[in-house]
Amino acid sequence: MDLRDFYLLTALIACLRLDSAIAQELIYTIREELPENVPIGNIPKDLNISHINAATGTSASLVYRLVSKAGDAPLVKVSSNTGEIFTTSNRIDREKLCAGASYAEENECFFELEVVILPNDFFRLIKIKIIVKDTNDNAPMFPSPVINISIPENTLINSRFPIPSATDPDTGFNGVQHYELLNGQSVFGLDIVETPEGEKWPQLIVQQNLDREQKDTYVMKIKVEDGGTPQKSSTAILQVTVSDVNDNRPVFKESQVEVHIPENAPVGTSVIQLHATDADIGSNAEIRYIFGAQVAPATKRFFALNNTTGLITVQRSLDREETAIHKVTVLASDGSSTPARATVTINVTDVNDNPPNIDLRYIISPINGTVYLSEKDPVNTKIALITVSDKDTDVNGKVICFIEREVPFHLKAVYDNQYLLETSSLLDYEGTKEFSFKIVASDSGKPSLNQTALVRVKLEDENDNPPIFSQPVIELSVSENNRRGLYLTTISATDEDSGKNADIVYQLGPNASFFDLDRKTGVLTASRVFDREEQERFIFTVTARDNGTPPLQSQAAVIVTVLDENDNSPKFTHNHFQFFVSENLPKYSTVGVITVTDADAGENKAVTLSILNDNENFVLDPYSGVIKSNVSFDREQQSSYTFDVKAVDGGQPPRSSTAKVTINVMDVNDNSPVVIYPPSNTSFKLVPLSAIPGSVVAEVFAVDIDTGMNAELKYTIVSGNNKGLFRIDPVTGNITLEEKPTPNDVGLHRLVVNISDLGYPKSLHTLVLVFLYVNDTAGNASYIYDLIRRTMETPLDRNIGDSSQPYQNEDYLTIMIAIVAGAMVVIVVIFVTVLVRCRHASRFKAAQRSKQGAEWMSPNQENKQNKKKKRKKRKSPKSSLLNFVTIEESKPDDAVHEPINGTISLPAELEEQSIGRFDWGTAPPTTFKPNSPDLAKHYKSASPQSAFHLKPDTPVSVKKHHVIQELPLDNTFVGGCDTLSKRSSTSSDHFSASECSSQGGFKTKGPLHTRQVNEHFYWSISTAYKCPINQY
Repeated sequence: MDLRDFYLLTALIACLRLDSAIAQELIYTIREELPENVPIGNIPKDLNISHINAATGTSASLVYRLVSKAGDAPLVKVSSNTGEIFTTSNRIDREKLCAGASYAEENECFFELEVVILPNDFFRLIKIKIIVKDTNDNAPMFPSPVINISIPENTLINSRFPIPSATDPDTGFNGVQHYELLNGQSVFGLDIVETPEGEKWPQLIVQQNLDREQKDTYVMKIKVEDGGTPQKSSTAILQVTVSDVNDNRPVFKESQVEVHIPENAPVGTSVIQLHATDADIGSNAEIRYIFGAQVAPATKRFFALNNTTGLITVQRSLDREETAIHKVTVLASDGSSTPARATVTINVTDVNDNPPNIDLRYIISPINGTVYLSEKDPVNTKIALITVSDKDTDVNGKVICFIEREVPFHLKAVYDNQYLLETSSLLDYEGTKEFSFKIVASDSGKPSLNQTALVRVKLEDENDNPPIFSQPVIELSVSENNRRGLYLTTISATDEDSGKNADIVYQLGPNASFFDLDRKTGVLTASRVFDREEQERFIFTVTARDNGTPPLQSQAAVIVTVLDENDNSPKFTHNHFQFFVSENLPKYSTVGVITVTDADAGENKAVTLSILNDNENFVLDPYSGVIKSNVSFDREQQSSYTFDVKAVDGGQPPRSSTAKVTINVMDVNDNSPVVIYPPSNTSFKLVPLSAIPGSVVAEVFAVDIDTGMNAELKYTIVSGNNKGLFRIDPVTGNITLEEKPTPNDVGLHRLVVNISDLGYPKSLHTLVLVFLYVNDTAGNASYIYDLIRRTMETPLDRNIGDSSQPYQNEDYLTIMIAIVAGAMVVIVVIFVTVLVRCRHASRFKAAQRSKQGAEWMSPNQENKQNKKKKRKKRKSPKSSLLNFVTIEESKPDDAVHEPINGTISLPAELEEQSIGRFDWGTAPPTTFKPNSPDLAKHYKSASPQSAFHLKPDTPVSVKKHHVIQELPLDNTFVGGCDTLSKRSSTSSDHFSASECSSQGGFKTKGPLHTRQVNEHFYWSISTAYKCPINQY
């Protein structure tokens, strides 16, 4: 890209930027032919321009100046004081002002002018557009006062013949509006046809048959009127000649033709070849081409029409800028009175044949062609208004304006084709005293045409150069603990002015109390002793002022950096660091960060940390201060660690300091509550029926070796209190009676008590079984123990009362069996008696049978006592291994039931005197004293075999080996046995426990079904043994 192209691009960008702050536009509308001194507008009023200076509040004297070119006759004038616009003595004629506009078009006629507002502080450029409205000052006129038309005598009625149109320089409603035929003699009429362009063409209508032999000439008048006020009109004589018959009129192939021709087309260039045909022959078919009467004389001067061939050619050089469109009406006549008509629209296309025009009008009046500026004039001082134009159109008419070379001036676009020449930077007389440059206007045609205008500017000298420092920023360094009066540097500045304007005085700015500066020489010294730890850097200014009028000055920044010395020891943020960590924290975990600072800088502040007396329990990063554990913490073993740390800096000589560190181990909820009371899960408490509500019937007590909230315990009953008979205190664990027990409440009650701590984030808890026996007495302790043993078969989430009915019905079943057996004995006795009678020889045998039957109905009390003794001799097993329960099921015929084949292994051990931990689902571990039985072993198998599940909707089939003990209490729960209990029917104690076999396995031969109870399936496995009952 060469320099010219760069200027073109810069100017193009400048042209696109319009400054709305200084460029404004006003539009006024007036009528043409106004007299002198008619007011048109008021610039300050219409633009709301204030004459008050916003900065000072005083009234400003504004000057309004019309920017006009020398020698122009202005059509309006502007009052320099008030800004009012008036007409002048120069006549405003719209038809003259906008000459060349198409007479058929409603064109907006206007002229533009520019007004500037001075002085420069209030500068504005006002562009004023004055639209001139048409006045009806011209009458429509026909092209000739006499119009001759020839009509053949055989013309049919209602045939139409064109009449030359009238023209009116006025436009719009002031133009041609109406035609009227005068003295038509009822033979002819008049019709008006309006073209798409808005032109009105009169046509003569034949209303009667013509006969040339009777009358060959008709003379009439045609009148044309415009629509103006007052209305104007004119008339012409219309002479119609009746001619002999010529049957066929010529016909053009195209009646409307539009062509384009460049304006630089040479003379003789063919524009268009018109062609018309005639169906006649001979002389009647000879066609002659002529221009219509409506063709303007100027158009006829530019184009020639060959009368024989119909070829239109250029006969004079065209100029689009003078006339862009030519409308030509061509008539094709064969000698008859009815010629054919064709309209040719010739569009003259633009050629880049006009260079741009530069109109340079100065705002600052020049002297002998030179503009004088002071070098103190501000940036954007307006010098001249430049208007560029190009008569060409489109790309050829697009003009860019720029300054030819680099000068402190620029062009600011205020309108599309107008620019302000103003200063772009501060002017410097010492740098350049005079400027001479060209303003170039270039269009975008190919090839591009341009125009230049020369501008000369001279500067007047002012005291505009302040002193200049050799360095705008002066940086110094000095060690701390210096001596007073230490020389630092010499500050100097220069001034391009001369004389007193170049005499410089130096002065310190604020924040420089630690320094002294010689006003003449600029020598800078230290007035105090520096301490880097108090202030490491001093930043202040130095002013250099000349003696001009007014004086000018400049400033330089001085930065003094104080260098460090190792005069400070490391300092810990705390003399004693306290850190808190959770126990069970993994080894090598971060437990704290030691923070130490050193007021020195660089190597003097590089601190290294070390542990003095830790015994290798912790590791300290010597640079980051991070302390990591070298041990695993257990608060129950050691709750805190204390040691000393030492910090040493890197100075010479090095400095050091020490601090104390204490690591406090915080408790974590890692211990479940331990049950102290009751001592085991097999003990019980007697609740007499006479107990009153609110009395304490049992106590639960547990401890937690954690601390704080982790050791706070809460007691709740989670199961077994379905009747709401009991209540436990959540804090003390005391179980009290909610209401007085009734006979319906008599029996064994199993309460599942949950003991949970308040630890965070996860609470740990323990389950304990509390057995309460509601009765007046506990005479048969073995029976109560048997009930407790049977409840072990019931899941903890179920109440033992849910299965109490089968145990109560067991006694009734035994009675029923005894009754049936007795009845059978009676029947046998009767049968034997009959046999005795029949067979006397068998009497003794029948007597024996009768005796045996009586003994079976009434068992020997001695045998019963012997049985009890045998039971006492049987020792209680320390552990009972649960046998495997094998369930086999054949596939039933019913498709609804699915076959179940599997083996369930329950290798759990029930211990009487020891209690362990259990894992029940997601429940936390249950902790008892070591002599309590493990409850979880009844509900979750630890067998490695796969779990076996039954569908919850499968019904339970009744097995013969299930024995239901009949008990008098509805809420007494006992477990089923696998063998029939042998019990004396004559026992005086109806609470005595039934004895069950220790055989814990069974095998089914048919389908096995279960009841749907909370979608869980449990197997009851009982063992027969006798244990002492613990009552607490």
